[in-house]
Amino acid sequence: MLINLHIRNLALIDELDIDFGKGLNILTGETGAGKSIIIGSIGICLGGRFSRELLRDPEKDGLVELTFDVSGMKISAAQDDSKTPEADSKADILNEFMNPDDNGILTISRKLSKDRVVNRINGETVTVAKIKEAAEALINLHAQHEQTTLLHEEKHIEILDSSSRELQSLKEEVREAYQDYSANKRELAGMNMDASERAKRVDFLRFEAEEIEGARLISGEDTELEALYTKMNNAREICEITESVYSSTGYDSSDSAGNQISRSLQKLKAIERYDKDAEPLISTLTDIEAILNEFNQSLSEYIEGSTFEEKTYIETENRLNLINTLKSKYGRSIEDIQNSLEEIKTELNSLSDYEARLEELTEKEKLLQKKLLEKCAALSEARKTKAVELSEKITEALKSLNFNDVRFYMDMNRLSECTAEGFDSITFMISTNVGEEPKPLHMVASGGELSRIMLAIKSVLADVWDTPTLIFDEVDTGISGITAQKVAEMMKYLSGTHQIISITHLPQIASKADNSFLIEKTVTDGRTFTGIRAIDGEDKVMELARLLGGDSITDSVISAAREMLA
Repeated sequence: MLINLHIRNLALIDELDIDFGKGLNILTGETGAGKSIIIGSIGICLGGRFSRELLRDPEKDGLVELTFDVSGMKISAAQDDSKTPEADSKADILNEFMNPDDNGILTISRKLSKDRVVNRINGETVTVAKIKEAAEALINLHAQHEQTTLLHEEKHIEILDSSSRELQSLKEEVREAYQDYSANKRELAGMNMDASERAKRVDFLRFEAEEIEGARLISGEDTELEALYTKMNNAREICEITESVYSSTGYDSSDSAGNQISRSLQKLKAIERYDKDAEPLISTLTDIEAILNEFNQSLSEYIEGSTFEEKTYIETENRLNLINTLKSKYGRSIEDIQNSLEEIKTELNSLSDYEARLEELTEKEKLLQKKLLEKCAALSEARKTKAVELSEKITEALKSLNFNDVRFYMDMNRLSECTAEGFDSITFMISTNVGEEPKPLHMVASGGELSRIMLAIKSVLADVWDTPTLIFDEVDTGISGITAQKVAEMMKYLSGTHQIISITHLPQIASKADNSFLIEKTVTDGRTFTGIRAIDGEDKVMELARLLGGDSITDSVISAAREMLA
């Protein structure tokens, strides 16, 4: 479960910590106090958008951090047949980031620093995708207006399929069968050419293959040839420079470096018999003369090697032109050209055996289509059975949320073609009034009804999804009176097996909280701050009285608050 939320430098929040507990955690506060900021920060930490305009002080870092106790999730859900494959993998996802020293504690943090968001799980830097993957195993966040997704019929089949391990498994089989069928169909579609077109294509491919193979390319030779060609193109200038240097350093003239050093060495040797201290100087100059001799010998060899025959120059130029022509057709490097050759050979083999391949693909299409239809039919039958079962459970949940005369079922129809999701379309049908025939959900439900319907669906699926923490952002929108009481009872019921965190404006829901938090807006030194604190005792009574009476908190309202809590 979520045990702590830490926020720093976000919107109206300077810095705050919230320690959540088991059961039903309720957040209340005046309109505009900052409740949406707190739920929004959780969304950010779960992988939502995090940008600089959200920061309170743009010059400082922003941080959102969630800390979870996951010690109870280390046993794989695979032991429970009622869980979906998603539930199976949650333990593996979490264990990827855990080690024995963590003591069952997992921390997700996102820090915005100088336009760069750093994502971490237990101190390890990860991608946003990993953040979302871990978050989905821990929290189901019901944001404001999420219930409007129920108006989209594609969401209906998604809800049904998420309710069962069997459906998820069958759906994966359909996806695999569809991928195989589609791949075969694409290849078959690419082979619809007549004999003359095929012959022309074969001739063209053979020409390309012979052109590449005839070049007898060697990896890296283009680089060597380009260097040699550059050298040959500049041979005259190279020759002039090197011969000038050789003349200056060799022995061809009396004032050359070699002759001058040689004469200087003889003069130094003449004083050696008078002063032994001159020996190091003589030794050094001797080494210099030897080095210069060695340099001049190497330079002479370089000059001889820089002379190129016209034939060598032409051969190098022609070879480079051939390689560059091939590059313009088949790729930017010799490796690309060689890869193109392999692709050409593969296509040639395919076209050479065209009739046999065409017959093979045509026969395979029939088998794959049959397999796909069988998989879709199996999925459809399982959906029909599960739709009845799930509809009954959702109906019971709706009745407990004050839909007394509700009728709810899932209308299934067959699509004209198979897809990766099967061949079914599903529409939620509902009637909320006596004498009214069920109609598609989007034609019937109001905003308040959608909110309750979504709560009913999540209450039915909560155990299947195996998500330990459920967060509701103002699930009470558009309801009041006895309906509000029924919603409160549903949330209290859910909190028996899940940690529930919810923002509410309704006293019926706030009164059932196991842990209550008051969100307040204060002004300090001319600046507005949002804060939050846990409340109990008289503070909880007074907050409940505020929800009941608004600005008029009389003794009778306070008494009613105490009675509601009792």
